[in-house]
Amino acid sequence: MSDQIKIWLFYLIILSFINQSHQTVDVEVRAYIEGYNDRARQLSNEYSLVSWDYYTNITGHNQNKMTALSLKWSEFAKNESEKAKIYNISALTDGNLARQLNMILDVGISGYDDSEVLEKIANIGAEMTKIYSEAKWCKTETNCLPLDPDLTDLITNSRDYEELKDAWKGWRDASGAQMRSLYQEYVQLMNQAIKAEGKYADMGDYYRSWYEDPDFETDVRELFEELSPLYDNLHAYVRRKLQSQYGAGKFPSEGHIPAHLFGNMWAQQWGNIYDILEPYPGKGMESLTDEMINQKYNVTHMFRLAEDFFVSLGTDHLPESFWRLSMLEKPSDGRNVVCHASAWDFQNGTDFRIKQCTTITQEQLQTVYHEVGHVIYYMEYINQPYLFRGGANPGFHEGVADIVSLSFQTPEHLQKIGLLDELPTGNEGDINFLFNMALDKVAFLPFGYLIDQWRWSVYRGETTHVDYNKAWWDLRCRYQGISPPVERSENDFDPGAKYHIPGNTPYIRYFVSFVLQFQWHQALCEIAEHTGPLHRCDIYNSRAAGDRLREMLQMGSSRQWGDALYALTRGTAAESRKMSAKPLIEYFKPLQEWLEIQNQGERVGWDKASCPSWHTSSAPRKFSIWQIASVLAACILISLTF
Repeated sequence: MSDQIKIWLFYLIILSFINQSHQTVDVEVRAYIEGYNDRARQLSNEYSLVSWDYYTNITGHNQNKMTALSLKWSEFAKNESEKAKIYNISALTDGNLARQLNMILDVGISGYDDSEVLEKIANIGAEMTKIYSEAKWCKTETNCLPLDPDLTDLITNSRDYEELKDAWKGWRDASGAQMRSLYQEYVQLMNQAIKAEGKYADMGDYYRSWYEDPDFETDVRELFEELSPLYDNLHAYVRRKLQSQYGAGKFPSEGHIPAHLFGNMWAQQWGNIYDILEPYPGKGMESLTDEMINQKYNVTHMFRLAEDFFVSLGTDHLPESFWRLSMLEKPSDGRNVVCHASAWDFQNGTDFRIKQCTTITQEQLQTVYHEVGHVIYYMEYINQPYLFRGGANPGFHEGVADIVSLSFQTPEHLQKIGLLDELPTGNEGDINFLFNMALDKVAFLPFGYLIDQWRWSVYRGETTHVDYNKAWWDLRCRYQGISPPVERSENDFDPGAKYHIPGNTPYIRYFVSFVLQFQWHQALCEIAEHTGPLHRCDIYNSRAAGDRLREMLQMGSSRQWGDALYALTRGTAAESRKMSAKPLIEYFKPLQEWLEIQNQGERVGWDKASCPSWHTSSAPRKFSIWQIASVLAACILISLTF
């Protein structure tokens, strides 16, 4: 046997040994991960049940149960992370195993050793949620209004400038202002816990890691800048219409719009004031709210409509337990609940629920479709192991929840389900439809972008408790072009008046979802062989589109999100592994061209360096010794005169 052959045989033996060693590691890790997924699924089910009890019945007893399970989960995650550290990830040949093992190792704040700190974090979070959910604005001594449905109805329907201003301020006094010191402590403790392991600079850094993209922050900024001209033109048109309604003298000269005039407590979407803004009155769709009420819609009917849309794409029906266990309306027994709509997966394969204080309105119908979309996602990836039961990134879940809204709101679909008699025709009807959609989809973009710009800045320490509120309004004035209708100070905490701040729900996911849903919509419309403009595409009843959508949904988070995006868009004009603003811009192109014509001679934009009605100090005004002496002298002179 030649020396060369001996060398080759030696190499083959070594390679065989290495391969055997790697396969042995795979077998060991697979057994561990299967056990982990079972244990985690059972504990997650326990935690979801006690959390549901708290969110649908806010009591001290239920809060204590939820806190105890939160601590149990933290201890579990920390212990499992320690177990997982014995395995050599680089020795694994199965990429799925390596991905799951990395997820187990990355435990967030649960890895912190101080259980007292973790308990305090859980209790502060529950306390802030309680403040938000129980907050009421007392219009009079005997008339106190909770957010849902009372304040929401007032903000939606009133056109009285002063009444809207009082309600806007009253909600913030009752909610955000009551939790300012709690939030300051919460941020400090969260950062303390996440920094301990040395992997993340702060909590914002940890939240951004969920997107598995080192350029994520830059990417979303560039997307926002690309979409800004569309928003700026919508803003200019809406400002002119609102000035006509309320009087230009009530608007800041810097070009901002007072924040209480949009028919939404947070000015995040503007569809509730379509009646004031409609480009061509009477040319297009009537109010869906009025039509739903005329047809005697009830809450169950609304959810059945959403279910039917997804079933038409090939998904399963919602399980019987959904209808029996969900909270679809505000309870009539007087218990305090968190009305903010949310979808729940109880991790047992059959129990999926929605918690929503649903009312019969167009806006609530959109929310119904959104929450049912979350549940459909849960049901589609149910065969994935526990660690992969999630959206490919947080924005995926929100985008999927909204994807069918681009179809169900088309005149064609509304006619199919009996909410519209005749299709709008001609350019005027088309502009009205696109404008109405823009009040939902385009108006939201800067709001969806800026909330986590504020939160990341707070976690980084760039924004401290000394200027929480100023920094908040600097961003809203700069990006949204809106301003507070009354003076604000650091006695206020307006970020806390939005649920996702006390609820600690990262918000950039919504901006991401609004971009992604248009990419998916463009791809699915092509797969459904739609002809005509993108904004008139309805994928209802297209099994081909449904099959492609379900293929992506069933992946869960088993792959990096770029792969999941490609799985849906491959072979279409929208094919990509990166987020793109182009489909959204294409969808609204006819409207943008129309707005640019309407805005000729109008100021498009606003002063982004200033924020009207901002009171820079919360301290009592201080007077100099000379000012005090002058006042005293004046008083003496007046007394001598008399």
